Amino acid sequence: MNATIGLEPAARRLSFEAIQAFLFAEARALDDREFDHWLTFYHEDCDFWMPAWDDFDRLTEDPESEISLIYYPDKQGIRDRVFRIRTDRSSATSLPEPRTQHHIANIEVLSQENGEIRLRFNWQTLSYRYAATDQHWGTSFYVIDTTGETPLIRSKKVVLRNDHIHHVIDVYHI
Repeated sequence: MNATIGLEPAARRLSFEAIQAFLFAEARALDDREFDHWLTFYHEDCDFWMPAWDDFDRLTEDPESEISLIYYPDKQGIRDRVFRIRTDRSSATSLPEPRTQHHIANIEVLSQENGEIRLRFNWQTLSYRYAATDQHWGTSFYVIDTTGETPLIRSKKVVLRNDHIHHVIDVYHI
């Protein structure tokens, strides 16, 4: 009889350098517009949420009952977003396609236990389109599952700090 029957897969502990490389690789997939590869960073049950700022300059707290800038309750929503980007069913991706460059800084590992890494980091994205450069910046909060073959994002919350948006914002802008 196998002694491991019924046990959860062993969780790996990732070094800070491995976590950093994971985040850089996800950002690079967006910058290179490799959306199939970008999707591989996400767990099937991953929620992807960018709350909005309310009239009192507070972030909304419930994506189910309050306005969000982006909300997908699972990976299928993220897949649908990529489908719309690829098929020009998105006003944010009409031609010419924007070129982006992501910068990640201040990575903080908040906890790493029981197969889960909780982290936060600051980011800035430059986006070039129509001979103009826009910039977006904020803070992201990730929960990464390390129990599988590769780490996967299980939860992604993006706080957009400069939320005066003068055009449509999409997943590759953040």
